[in-house]
Amino acid sequence: MDFNDKNFKEKVLKSPLPVFVDFWASWCPPCKVIEPLIYKLSKEFEDKLVVGKINVDLNPNTADEYKILGLPTFIIFWRGMEITRSVASMSEKQLKNLIISAMKKIEGLKNADQYPKSG
Repeated sequence: MDFNDKNFKEKVLKSPLPVFVDFWASWCPPCKVIEPLIYKLSKEFEDKLVVGKINVDLNPNTADEYKILGLPTFIIFWRGMEITRSVASMSEKQLKNLIISAMKKIEGLKNADQYPKSG
């Protein structure tokens, strides 16, 4: 899924599911290398997690708002909160561990009933 400045709030921050966002740019070689891994993980976690990307050059407002200083940057959001962030290319195993760790954190928040309302 492609996100942009116009749909970011609706598609990411208001999503009932956690959202994995890949902040990338067309001139970033590691961003291109990791793209197939992102697609593969989107299929693996498709019922539990929304996976998408946003081009920082075409969507500077969102990139500025989330202080994206290096690429690729991966942020997992849930109910408007930033759950985790990682900057730099990662292996498939590292990406999977990032997602699993974020999902465990989200489960803890759900169980503690300490999460904000969506949106």
